[in-house]
Amino acid sequence: MDYFQKIENQPVEDLIWNIPEQKQGSINIVGGSSQSFRTEVKTAEYMSNKYPIKDLHVILPDALRTKMPPLSNFVFLSSTESGSLADGDELMEVLNAVDYNLLLGDFSKNAITAKAVASACSFSEKPLMLTRDTVDLIAGEMLETILVNKNVTIFASVLQLQKLSRTIYYPKMLLVSQSLVRIAEVLHKFTLSYPISIITLHGGQILISKNGLVKVVSLDKSGFSPISFWQGELAAKIVAMNLYNPDNFMAATVAAILM
Repeated sequence: MDYFQKIENQPVEDLIWNIPEQKQGSINIVGGSSQSFRTEVKTAEYMSNKYPIKDLHVILPDALRTKMPPLSNFVFLSSTESGSLADGDELMEVLNAVDYNLLLGDFSKNAITAKAVASACSFSEKPLMLTRDTVDLIAGEMLETILVNKNVTIFASVLQLQKLSRTIYYPKMLLVSQSLVRIAEVLHKFTLSYPISIITLHGGQILISKNGLVKVVSLDKSGFSPISFWQGELAAKIVAMNLYNPDNFMAATVAAILM
């Protein structure tokens, strides 16, 4: 399989040198609802301390305004009665105002928020990574439009990817019980069919797929556990490395995992 590469040791020094000494670039961390917003704030603190990002904004629903300290990096958008994001046009404007977007989820599961997020992701002109329950939220009638947006990266479990593939009636099935090689084969064909990028975890192996290529890195080499893998920090590292290496997604993502 010429599209499949298992990474044992790959030098990452060249990409690490691309991290600037002075702050530059802009990132949005998007998510939260009146019930949950800790992950978004915690991930923003991690990125701010770890990487020289000039403008780092946390995009939250307006229902959280009174719960947050008056800091300049908090941006509040229109919210639903349940306390989640409500306006897709407003969200898309915010997404297009920065260099990279990380949608971390914690959205309320309601039709208004699902439509707003799906609409913004469909037509965003800037790179964005969708992870955690954001992936569940987009599995609706606009999914096909999202999947043809080349700016989208989906960081999701195999079960979440299975749900997405079923939503669009994709002919190749993804199952947790499948072998690593079989999962890689499906990702290979899926990312040839759609211009998105995919990151997932299966059997202790991290799979990264784009343009039909699939690279595999052992979870053991990442420093993350099967639980912490999904908590936002690794996604943030990948976003930061791609911010500084915008034309080299595969190498930047592998570097973020190994560094």
